[in-house]
Amino acid sequence: MRFRIALFVAAASGFVALSYEILWYRLYSYVSWGSPTAFGSLLGFYLLGIAIGSYASRVYCKSHVTVAAAEDRRQLRVLAGFLFLANGVGFFVAPALGRVVTHYHWFFSLALVAIATSLLGAVLPLVSHFGISPDDKAGARLSYLYVANIIGSAAGSLLTGFVAMDHLSTTNIGLELALLGLALVAAVLVVSDLSRGQLGGALAAVAAVGVAMTVFSPRLFDQLYERLLFKTNFTPEARFAELVENRSGVINVTEDGRVWGGGAYDGAFNTDLVVDQNWIVRAYAVSAMHPSPRQMLMIGLASGSWAEVLANAPGLEKLTIVEINPGYLGIIPHHPEVASVLTNPKVEIVIDDGRRWLLRHPDRKFDAIVMNTSWNWRAHSTNLLSSDFLEIVRAHLGWGGFAFYNATSSPDVYKTAATVFPFALRVVNFVAVSDSPLSVDRAVFDRVLREYRIDGRPVLDLAREADKKALDGALALADSVRTPPTDFGLETRESLLARFGNATVITEDNMVTEWRDRFPAFPDVQP
Repeated sequence: MRFRIALFVAAASGFVALSYEILWYRLYSYVSWGSPTAFGSLLGFYLLGIAIGSYASRVYCKSHVTVAAAEDRRQLRVLAGFLFLANGVGFFVAPALGRVVTHYHWFFSLALVAIATSLLGAVLPLVSHFGISPDDKAGARLSYLYVANIIGSAAGSLLTGFVAMDHLSTTNIGLELALLGLALVAAVLVVSDLSRGQLGGALAAVAAVGVAMTVFSPRLFDQLYERLLFKTNFTPEARFAELVENRSGVINVTEDGRVWGGGAYDGAFNTDLVVDQNWIVRAYAVSAMHPSPRQMLMIGLASGSWAEVLANAPGLEKLTIVEINPGYLGIIPHHPEVASVLTNPKVEIVIDDGRRWLLRHPDRKFDAIVMNTSWNWRAHSTNLLSSDFLEIVRAHLGWGGFAFYNATSSPDVYKTAATVFPFALRVVNFVAVSDSPLSVDRAVFDRVLREYRIDGRPVLDLAREADKKALDGALALADSVRTPPTDFGLETRESLLARFGNATVITEDNMVTEWRDRFPAFPDVQP
């Protein structure tokens, strides 16, 4: 093999291998609801496969290839075969995962990852063996091959993760990687010892496989995310009403209006207190915890339901929303109950990471900072739940200001909130924290709900019995602070510390909420 061709094969194979890893990680993160163990499990099997492939290539070279035979171009058929098989198995990992999880746990599909990477792992040693002459420049050439492989691998991660995923679907990315792999197979065959007739037949076969992949990939990948989300509950009738894929993640909307971000429940399109399917009463309670919340910050937009409620809060002057995934901006206009939040003159929407935005705007102060954070055990949740982050939030609270965020009923989150701040109040599964006293004042809440209007329409029509019951239910929530703690109620800081005294304060050193009592391979994350 000419050394320049060896450099190309090393770079291209690295590009394909790391691109597949990026694609697979998206799917395994999705199927596990963003479990922090998903990446470690995937990486473990990925590296196991590379180790097996590297060892297999060593065994092959020691038993079948002499120094003289290493320069025989017939050996390139072996390399082409490894590339072909690796490409085929790599292409089928995604659709196979979709089929496996409808019957078994997703962990068992990682065997396919190990098989694919064992074949990919054999490529670089074989390229090194066939592409480097045994002379005094062998060491230098080996280093050049490794550099080429590293450059290709880095390019695969960056281009696939930051470019392709912003413009292509999972189906198209998988297909393009497969076609690129087949092109690499064809390139190796061209420089092998095949006669013109043999080469024509081999290239025709490779092209036929490429055509077959192109034709059948839509069917193979059909309902992939439905399978990954519903798992053993999947039925052929299950189809998402909306699907958005970009480099920030995957967003799905089911026919009943529920929103799923990265495979985890993200809320529902609803601002109605009467049919309170998403506990939107928690959003309305924000206006009862501050005498005049003029400036509010909301980290996370998702369905826009909370944003719609907060944007219409009595006395509000400006609501700043920081959302990391711009895909939600394309979904919200399709749902009339929340669509107006995008055109509300009081609302400013910024696409950024919430933590980074706060650090870049140290002078901004808010009366309320609201975060409808996702499940406390998901990967990276520590970034928004740790004591370190709460100190960042504290620096952005104005006089009498408070932060209000979703604890998802985690004892560790409650303990952290009540430890960092002198005042804390649990509101259902949320927790409000402040350096000033906190309460959900019944009289204020009653007045706010009677005055509340969204797009000029009253939230409650008290001429209707159902609306009266909704008002009574909300006011009963305010009264619950004086009763023993219940799941759908209020609870004081003192009670939280008494009940969850044995919990652990979340820090960015212990990340306890992500790793507490979770067996790495089998997180309990069924929808």
